[in-house]
Amino acid sequence: MKKFLESFLLVLLPVLLFCSPALLVAAQLPVLANVAKQKPGISGANEKAAPGQKPVLGQRGNISPVKTIPDKSAVGDIRLPDVGKRISSRSAIIIDAETGETLYALSPDTPRQPASTIKVLTGMIALKSLDEDEWVGVSSRASGMPRSKVYLDPAKSYRANDLINAVLLASANDASVALAEKIAGSEEKFGEMMNLRARLWGAENTVCRTASGLTAKGQQSTARDLANIFRHAMQDEGFARRMGRAKLRTSYGKLLRNHNKALWTVKGAEGGKTGYTNAARQTYVGQFAGNQGKIIVAIMGSETMWADIENLVDYGLKKQEKLARLRSGGQGQEVASAR
Repeated sequence: MKKFLESFLLVLLPVLLFCSPALLVAAQLPVLANVAKQKPGISGANEKAAPGQKPVLGQRGNISPVKTIPDKSAVGDIRLPDVGKRISSRSAIIIDAETGETLYALSPDTPRQPASTIKVLTGMIALKSLDEDEWVGVSSRASGMPRSKVYLDPAKSYRANDLINAVLLASANDASVALAEKIAGSEEKFGEMMNLRARLWGAENTVCRTASGLTAKGQQSTARDLANIFRHAMQDEGFARRMGRAKLRTSYGKLLRNHNKALWTVKGAEGGKTGYTNAARQTYVGQFAGNQGKIIVAIMGSETMWADIENLVDYGLKKQEKLARLRSGGQGQEVASAR
């Protein structure tokens, strides 16, 4: 019997030695269950994301939402129909009045004649250089300026406040030159002051030769520059107050009517400056308020100015609202190229 057992063990031992590694590994492998891929104590591994729920990458214990495809309502879409197809302006821009962010642009840096929109600089420099009750004489050159004008009498002097209002509301060329000569001694030297102010406000492509904006060789601006100039000017309380008036009466009794009819035709209009010459065509820059802030609209080379303004304001305010909704939901994004 003893010899039989010894013989049996001698046969069995090699078999056990050959099979033991596989048996040991098998003994270490657990049986996979539904929770085998989940760390103990973490719930929700099999939960699905609620409809419209945004995926959160890297959430512990929950990988299913990462694989879901968010719908358009979850991501948001800032695109609007291309407003460029609905305007005649050769250059246009819409910027956020608070941040300066570009909301829309069409050839915004192409230099063009600015016409009377450049009077924004004339009015602002006069506001900062003269007391409102200061008297301003009128040269024969100033009184001889072509329309638009308020027909100043060279034999009289006028209060600076009346002439500033005439420039900003009635777009008076004679008042512009009278103020320029009072402040700088000549319109040419006043143009240098305008250029300096433009540079300080970031208008790098603006060159002023006249205080009125009448066509002059070498005079130019861009839609972007006009928007930036107006954005800074509207931060001045005295300037903004004047630009928002539909009409004013001077101290000597003349009624000044604002050329900016957007004040009573476009909702949210807070102020603006019009311009027109044969070389410039129609130009405009103005500020408008909406539910999510304010925008500045500038156009140059237009043939349908008021229709262009309405279309651009509608587009700009809608774009601003869409961006506000996206950013409040953490979906802020670059919009310089978005249309």
